Amino acid sequence: MQLPPLAAIRAFESAARHLSFTKAADELGLTQAGISYQIKLLEERLGQALFLRQPRALQLTELGERLALPTTQAFDLLRNAYADSSGRASTLSITTPVTLSGNWLAERLGRFQMDHPELALRLDASDKNINFARDDFDLAIRFGHGDWPGLTAHRLFDFEITPMLSPRLLEGRRLTDPAELLTLPRIDSGDPHWAMWFCKAGIADLPEAASPTPDLGTQIHEARAAIAGQGVAVLTPRFFRYELATGSLAQPFQMTCGNGKSYWLVYPEARRNRPAIRAFRQFILAEAAADR
Repeated sequence: MQLPPLAAIRAFESAARHLSFTKAADELGLTQAGISYQIKLLEERLGQALFLRQPRALQLTELGERLALPTTQAFDLLRNAYADSSGRASTLSITTPVTLSGNWLAERLGRFQMDHPELALRLDASDKNINFARDDFDLAIRFGHGDWPGLTAHRLFDFEITPMLSPRLLEGRRLTDPAELLTLPRIDSGDPHWAMWFCKAGIADLPEAASPTPDLGTQIHEARAAIAGQGVAVLTPRFFRYELATGSLAQPFQMTCGNGKSYWLVYPEARRNRPAIRAFRQFILAEAAADR
């Protein structure tokens, strides 16, 4: 089959990525009618509809879904090639989970920057999974099982948690039995990781907390509450080594547990050979291996 007109394919790629003819028109410098015309040409060429047009929403048809990802990947290859040749590849944008960003990655980025002064790093801290087709990021660190369609994923390290608290809360005591933790207030008592850790410790029926505690959202905030003496938090030891070493936090038990998930470096498959991606991949995998 002869390739359809490139202008029509480009209009489809942008409209599919944004799920909006208006945003596609803004991106490509066309009118909305111009985008609609190009999409219609492509649909006539294929003999099938690519979009379900609704009053307040635009959806891809089954064929549209099937074509959208490889089309975006193809244009991604072109974007990367021209970005590399134009010098725009000097910026490397990374998005990572909040706690990992602040308590693990940030302290390591200086070494990468010194080794690669030609790259300008842009770090975004967010627990939301971005859409590489629509958001302006080169790569990401994600939490999960590593099975994201269209993305290459490299495992960094497994998720694990254990209770931590301020030594002041112990008042000189040394805990020897995990059940003793039940006498202390739990930060974010509704966190399912509590039940997971206690179950591994042999306490299957976890009693409800005496009073509800707020969901603080991130381990960074939970750790700050624990350091302030507000209670015990379930935290990832890897992210709080400094606090443990300086004594602002204590880990009463060596036992940790996980949920089968890990942290992964991910990026679109089409970007795997970009020099900046290769450099960061090599760096971060070495850092993660040294920290296991």
